[in-house]
Amino acid sequence: MPNPDPIDNFFQQARKLLPTDNLGEELESKLRGLVQNGLDKLDVVSREEFDAQAAVLERAQQKITELEQQLTELSQQLDN
Repeated sequence: MPNPDPIDNFFQQARKLLPTDNLGEELESKLRGLVQNGLDKLDVVSREEFDAQAAVLERAQQKITELEQQLTELSQQLDN
């Protein structure tokens, strides 16, 4: 199971402290906007982007390993 979104987790905790009326909903909405705006200014990527790039890197590493093995085999054939 994927880790819960830290921002959602934060707001679940914050809801316990906020009033349960429209003011609480408005405060949560504004807080979400502020948090998202702050995160957008940071030089970070989303978890989805990170996972996608990690998968690309893993495939590239596998291909490099395969090519190194082929190169070793070809070098051995040339030596014989």
